Amino acid sequence: MERKWWMEAIGYQIYPKSFNDTNGDGIGDIKGVTEKLDYLNNLGINMVWLCPFYKSPMDDNGYDVSDYYDVDPMFGNLDELKELISEAHKRGIKIVADLVLNHTSDEHEWFVEARKSKDNKYRDYYIWADGRIDEKGNEIEPTNWASFFGGSCWKKDEQTGQYFMKIFSNKMPDLNWKNEALRKEMYKMANWWLDLGIDGFRVDAVAHLSKSEFVDSEMKANPYACDWGKFSNLPKAHDYLQEFYKEVLKDRDVMTVGEVGGGATCMDALKYSGYDQNEFNMVFNFDHNWSHNEDGTTNVKNLKEIFNKWQTGTFGKGWNPLYWLNHDHPRVLSHYGNTGEYRNESAKMLATALYFMWGTPFIYNGEEIGMTNYPFETLEDFNDVAIKNQYEYAKKEGLSEREYVKKVKNGSRDNARTPMQWSNKLNAGFTDGEPWFHVNPNYKTVNVESQLKDPNSILNYYKQVTHLRRHGDYKNIIVYGSYRLIDRKNKFVYSYIREYNKKKLLVITNFTDKLVKVSYKYQMVKKVLSNYNNAKIEDLRNHILRPYEALVLEIK
Repeated sequence: MERKWWMEAIGYQIYPKSFNDTNGDGIGDIKGVTEKLDYLNNLGINMVWLCPFYKSPMDDNGYDVSDYYDVDPMFGNLDELKELISEAHKRGIKIVADLVLNHTSDEHEWFVEARKSKDNKYRDYYIWADGRIDEKGNEIEPTNWASFFGGSCWKKDEQTGQYFMKIFSNKMPDLNWKNEALRKEMYKMANWWLDLGIDGFRVDAVAHLSKSEFVDSEMKANPYACDWGKFSNLPKAHDYLQEFYKEVLKDRDVMTVGEVGGGATCMDALKYSGYDQNEFNMVFNFDHNWSHNEDGTTNVKNLKEIFNKWQTGTFGKGWNPLYWLNHDHPRVLSHYGNTGEYRNESAKMLATALYFMWGTPFIYNGEEIGMTNYPFETLEDFNDVAIKNQYEYAKKEGLSEREYVKKVKNGSRDNARTPMQWSNKLNAGFTDGEPWFHVNPNYKTVNVESQLKDPNSILNYYKQVTHLRRHGDYKNIIVYGSYRLIDRKNKFVYSYIREYNKKKLLVITNFTDKLVKVSYKYQMVKKVLSNYNNAKIEDLRNHILRPYEALVLEIK
């Protein structure tokens, strides 16, 4: 395995709209990211992933691109983006852009032209099909496949009478990757951004570039079947991605990470990111993001089995990203931690459990201060297009608005999209204007400014973690060492051993608010890190872990 810069990087995902507003319009901007580069540098970050900043009608917060070659005025302009790249590079920070290859906005010039007529030169840039007549004589969609955002994955275009595929929003038509001219346009665009100075891509929805033949799913349909296998992780996608690698990535020292979703196995992932595959460096897979018992508590046994699967199943064959959440997930402290008495301890425990495994960390903005879910109460509180679309189907199933909100609020994507909490000033220091979205009311106690002053804060603990990963005696163990799960049957504790050149680290994390006894036959050499200041380890064969306690120990 050839060592690369991105293997040792500490990534940080920024949702620009909610990060930092410098012009008072209530929306985060490119200048706002530039303004916070020193903060990121001090945190130990040396790679920033920016969510989409391209021109967009913002039906899905920028993932519906109308112009791949320009910055949306909401965020600034191209010169300001160039300045961000330049200033980041001066500080040793790489800038990674979100690249949306699966679909465009319906306001993109290609689709505006494509829908004019069936023989338009851009028609085949998208996926079209005729409707069908059902047994009652009614016209229905080409297939019974569901969309991720609710309803059918097809929408009828009245101008030509055909249906276009849109596996996400109605305003996000899927691109037809079978079309060579379309592929060349996408390669040209990606090269343009890399030539501009971008250091790599997070590639959105990459698992969906290839679609099955248009045949109804045999899964239960109500009235549409959630059969994601019809357009996920299909073999032909790899032909397109290998061509993308050849035309864009082959001779460049950049980082790529693809989003493959929760349905991919280790074998699937390695087809995208194996060292010899010539596609991506790593892929995001979300099977660890929803590990719960029926009562909502964390299913620790299941969670650690998932981590173990990825840590052992891909070791030596490909690379892994490490992440608790992104812009599509709830806040991890609300999800797997404790937002009450043990918020500080549990946030630090979660950082320890994840970021001492091998792989490239991606910290989501606000995670490092323990930001939490927003207290949604009504449907009107939400911004997420998926939540609003799916409510129409929930109503048909008899759910009231109150019942629906209760059902979806803890898992909503909007939880990750509330403004970054910089201080206890008005609007959490995010903006001097009216913020585009709700500020979490806990900003007065949960914010960057107060945590910078507190040596025992979550933020300063994250700095310790990033320092250990990037510098000093344990860097090679953490970044490149082997991984071994121990205490496998324990329902409350996740423990594992990292080893490199006969040097070992033992990581112990208690995922509960209970006292838990552990017994390990190892001899401690040194305490490397703990989330309790007064942690004392006298005998690992008979040690009591406090609520959400985390320990990193060098052992013999």
